[in-house]
Amino acid sequence: MISPASRPPRRAAPSGSVRIIGGRWRGSKLPVASAPGLRPTSDRARETLFNWLQPMLAGVRVLDLFAGSGALGLEALSRGAGEALLVERDPVLAESLRETCARLGAGEAATVLRADALELLRAPLHGRFGLVFVDPPFADGPWDGVMAGLEPWLTPDAWLYLESPPGMHVAPGAGWRLHRESGTRDARHALFRRRAAG
Repeated sequence: MISPASRPPRRAAPSGSVRIIGGRWRGSKLPVASAPGLRPTSDRARETLFNWLQPMLAGVRVLDLFAGSGALGLEALSRGAGEALLVERDPVLAESLRETCARLGAGEAATVLRADALELLRAPLHGRFGLVFVDPPFADGPWDGVMAGLEPWLTPDAWLYLESPPGMHVAPGAGWRLHRESGTRDARHALFRRRAAG
């Protein structure tokens, strides 16, 4: 559901943390709660990804559709993105994200929205985004649904990061070209860019 519940979410003790690895919040820890499917992108994979992205990050609008700990969206803000919409359906994780954003002093640059990503993509737009992170709980298998609903949310020159199980070659379709990819024993990391019109 997109609207928040009326009662406050239960609290969950963090089971660990990840850190922001570059930019103004470098070294800041992000709590990682124990939640089904929550699997933050590793430090090494994020370092590689943001090396790929660094030339285009300044001022970009970011959509983090399965935000979890916020490691991707907040890393982007730390490194110069203009604003980020962090989407998380779990009420406990969403509240933890809000607390993290307040602790970092993210202000209006970071918006946390408690929502199901697939439902959100069918709802009225929150504007267009130049960078989208799709790193869902793998067991949910939502990639096709995301790809079907994402088009109206994108700028003409948007970038798209997809994380998927190793050996599963998820791709966004003919309107995109693969920019870079890498892999670990836990995941495939692929960065795509929209093909220019014509």
